[in-house]
Amino acid sequence: MNGKTVFISGASRGIGRAVAIKLAQQGANVVIAAKSVTEDPRLGGTIHSVAEEVNKAGGRALAIPCDIRDEDQILNAIRETIAFFGGIDVVINNASAIALTSTEQTEAKKFDLMHDINVRGTFLVTKHCIPFLKRSSNAHIITLSPPLNITPRWLAMSLPYSISKYNMSMMAIGWAEELKQYKIASNALWPATTIGTAAVKNLLGGEMLVQRSRKPEIIADAVSYILKQPAVSYTGQTLIDEEVLKEAGVTDFEPYAIVAGAPLQKDLFLD
Repeated sequence: MNGKTVFISGASRGIGRAVAIKLAQQGANVVIAAKSVTEDPRLGGTIHSVAEEVNKAGGRALAIPCDIRDEDQILNAIRETIAFFGGIDVVINNASAIALTSTEQTEAKKFDLMHDINVRGTFLVTKHCIPFLKRSSNAHIITLSPPLNITPRWLAMSLPYSISKYNMSMMAIGWAEELKQYKIASNALWPATTIGTAAVKNLLGGEMLVQRSRKPEIIADAVSYILKQPAVSYTGQTLIDEEVLKEAGVTDFEPYAIVAGAPLQKDLFLD
């Protein structure tokens, strides 16, 4: 990844931050594109704090305020990226909104938020990066979304959120086929267990669920392995972090646990 440029949406905390730091350790240029410019004590982290960590880790950081619901902000972020680094080799579609609410419980603005970020935002970020990915020698798109396990159980669990995440995965698979002529890889990636992030703590299950989760570094390590694979052949998959790392030769997953020895919570959309 030395000298390669990675554009990460929603990289101010959690999984995005972990991926940014991991790739920075390998010498990557990292674009931290997210909304958080001032810290929310409930969430922690800003684009500027992550940029500082990226630089300390050995990479080169570019922090850009970017709400991916706004196409003009996406275009501006890409322009700044090209002006600063000269190209884009990798896109990580990490930004996402979650609300595990039923149809009756979901307000229109909540429905719109999830679809504006998860679906429309992911689509527009990728669309506008494609011209630059075409120029890369081993371009990858990784979208943080689940396997296409479209069953009544998961649809009913929280229909608005579920369909937004499945849409992300369908785009990931569609891009793999659409862009294979340009040798651009596209895969979806999803965790086998819940990941101990602020979203899990604040929106899903509190501290108890965090203690049954893994660290974001497991996703970062899986991303690192994927990006080392040839784009012409390692594409069109809905990947699970644990399976990717087993393929990479990892046999001990205990270091990834938030609490050593604790039972782990399987993530959503996995039977």
